[in-house]
Amino acid sequence: MATTNLIGEYECKLDEKGRIIFPSALKKQLAPEFQDKFIINRGFEGCLVIHPMDVWNEISSNVNKLSLFVEENRRFSRAFHDGATEVILDSQNRFLLPKILIPHATIDKEVILFAYANRIEVWDKPTYRKMMSMGSEEYSRLAEKVMGKQE
Repeated sequence: MATTNLIGEYECKLDEKGRIIFPSALKKQLAPEFQDKFIINRGFEGCLVIHPMDVWNEISSNVNKLSLFVEENRRFSRAFHDGATEVILDSQNRFLLPKILIPHATIDKEVILFAYANRIEVWDKPTYRKMMSMGSEEYSRLAEKVMGKQE
């Protein structure tokens, strides 16, 4: 399987029916067979995560390998799958944000789609801006802590 390496930050708006237009520049980064159907579920730090189907299949396969005889594994598996929903782009490249997931990300009207690695995070715009606000010194310390020990 080819490695998915998404990139970009896209400002979007939630319409009155709870739909978001999937940016064409982001869609072009996906393999053609994975451009129209995704899985969206709860992410970390208060966002939602959109997974292309190939990525979802790989991640869920790994989760499904966990022994369900271990309590922590069962708890994690339930939490990971909680609210996971298939979304399909319509003819205008819109997808419906599942109502069950909106409270997790406190999404109102303005949304940021933040694509990196193999995922697209869906953030409420003010929450995203607050989370990403990091001064240059803090960014430097974080980079040193995370990347400085690589050989």
